[in-house]
Amino acid sequence: MKEKIIVIGGGAAGFFAAINIAEKNKNADVTILEKSDRLLYKVEISGGGRCNVTHQCFEPKALTKNYPRGEKELLSVFTHFQPKDTIEWFEKRGVPIKAEADGRMFPISNSSATIIECFLQQAKKFGVKIETNNGAEEIQKNEDDSWTITTSRGKNMTADKLILATGSTIRMWKNLTALNHTIQAPVPSLFTFNIKNEALHQLMGISFTKAAVKIVNTKLSAIGPMIITHWGLSGPAILKVSAWGAIELASKKYNFDILINWTGDSSIDNVNKKLQETKQEHPKKQIANTSIYQFTNRFWLFLLAKANIDGEKKWADISKNELNKLCENIANCPFSVTGKSTFKEEFVTCGGIALNEVDFKTMESKIHKNLFFCGEILNIDAITGGFNFQAAWSTGWIVSQACEQ
Repeated sequence: MKEKIIVIGGGAAGFFAAINIAEKNKNADVTILEKSDRLLYKVEISGGGRCNVTHQCFEPKALTKNYPRGEKELLSVFTHFQPKDTIEWFEKRGVPIKAEADGRMFPISNSSATIIECFLQQAKKFGVKIETNNGAEEIQKNEDDSWTITTSRGKNMTADKLILATGSTIRMWKNLTALNHTIQAPVPSLFTFNIKNEALHQLMGISFTKAAVKIVNTKLSAIGPMIITHWGLSGPAILKVSAWGAIELASKKYNFDILINWTGDSSIDNVNKKLQETKQEHPKKQIANTSIYQFTNRFWLFLLAKANIDGEKKWADISKNELNKLCENIANCPFSVTGKSTFKEEFVTCGGIALNEVDFKTMESKIHKNLFFCGEILNIDAITGGFNFQAAWSTGWIVSQACEQ
């Protein structure tokens, strides 16, 4: 008799677990249940359709630093399966991976279809059954530690081992709560900042290779690329601070004040010094025509307006008070955030299965035998750059090892 293994969830983690189980365990009868009619949807849309497979960070401890939730637990997981292993896995199956300047890694084809086709071919090769439009309505544990799944098609299926890779699915979380698992409430983890400032919106598209953001009255801050949008601010620095502050910012109902240092890491004293030097070097030049820090002219005029400085003034005529205001708006520019924007279907949430209820050596539930978790159903999330997919591949791989025998 073959061992029946059912994976609920046809996304990245579920697929990766299923095809690796089927390849390693010749005695396994593996089925994927997917509630929708689209498999691997997040893989399809990731990276603008290119699929940001992983990140070029090959040291497990350094890798864990990109996870606001799950850092401690993922260290042992990444020791067994990390980005180097991901790259090797895909390349052995005919999908070479490349790194970009910022460390993100994509298939050389620059198409997520390559990843999806690879998974579908592997599933076919190793006999993984795939049922779409057939989600799990209810899961029940049997006396022999097997599981019964009632599907949306109204049929009951039995599994010797059950793997949950359903992401942020409220119905499944209700099932798990009934099974005495603890669920950390989900909130968005990666989002941009909405700012009601028409003058800022007019600068849509202006980007900075390095800028810093600090959330006022918190310990939250981040530095990195930033871009001005038609609704406010976005870019890696904003997304990073939103990830680390996901729970705290949700408690504020996404209404809070921020300070932006448009230079990235120049202190107020250094900015002031640079302004003084500019004043001395160009005393007869109009302020509007002397941008610093490689700011665009449009952005420089925005800063002058925000500091109530007449751009037609000459540097020699600028007052000490005006210079201080300009300095503040360069290194400590204040804005009020009045909401968030997420990336439609691509957004990430924190929340899910409490991590202390999972054995990270096997990804098996500590409460119920033969129940495993992988991917975003866990209370694990990361900043952008391929880290969320890496957590999916790694936890899926650990599950496959646990199901090898």
